[in-house]
Amino acid sequence: MASKRIAVAKTYKIYIGGKFPRTESGRYFTLEDKKGKVIANMCRGSRKDFRNAVVAARNAQTGWAKTSAYLRGQILYRIAEMLEGRREQFIAELKLQGATQRAAETEVDLSIDRLIYFAGWTDKYQQIFSAVNPVSSSHFNFSVLEPTGVVSILAPDDTSLLGLIANVAPAIAGGNTCVVLASESKPLSAVSFAEVLHASDVPGGVVNILTGFRAELTEHFASHMDVNAVIYCDGSKAVAKTVQVLAADNIKRVIARNQVDWSGDAENPYLIRDTQEVKTTWHPIGV
Repeated sequence: MASKRIAVAKTYKIYIGGKFPRTESGRYFTLEDKKGKVIANMCRGSRKDFRNAVVAARNAQTGWAKTSAYLRGQILYRIAEMLEGRREQFIAELKLQGATQRAAETEVDLSIDRLIYFAGWTDKYQQIFSAVNPVSSSHFNFSVLEPTGVVSILAPDDTSLLGLIANVAPAIAGGNTCVVLASESKPLSAVSFAEVLHASDVPGGVVNILTGFRAELTEHFASHMDVNAVIYCDGSKAVAKTVQVLAADNIKRVIARNQVDWSGDAENPYLIRDTQEVKTTWHPIGV
């Protein structure tokens, strides 16, 4: 009798600069289901992978920030369309990682809706958060928002897809580029989402997705001198302190999003404002 065939587990790569390289470290870790069966092999990202991702994000940032708000909204909507087309795949992947059928369907649907929600805000948040300021001189004084730049994101660990999208979408809606560390325990849907981005109209480098161990990469996400803001969504007080201390070296903005209900609390335009800088300009009037 022929021996029973052993299934070949897919090895998922990381996503940097619009391409799918293997981790430079050559290291991988296995992702298992609740029964201990190997689902896939995941890249164990390194500091060098993160540095490469930051370079890609920085190179893409100026062009993405200059893209019109209308076009950014169209691109976010296109991501939602592509995700809708692969809905069943993502439901299946979430179930592999332990979700029930109903929970998986809800998470995928909310992820699609969240992309459309922020697509609608790309050409509106400036009107909400900008201002004409009163001054006691013959000038107009305007405050407008500009993207912070490159944002590093430590995505929530308890959600594979929705938490990642709820952080990435507002960041890129506001003209930022980002480097994301996917959930360590449930990374499968995050790396599949990279394939969605690749098939959409997102310029290479705007979103970069790494997989790996948080204990190894958190300090690099917080300390890199060419990162302008860091978002972290999980962690103990010790992790929070580490991020705050390391981020202070180049005075990068630290945004903590702990204990957030990603199915509801993360749907508001203030998430866009979190990664914006306020620029004030003066314009003389009168004689």
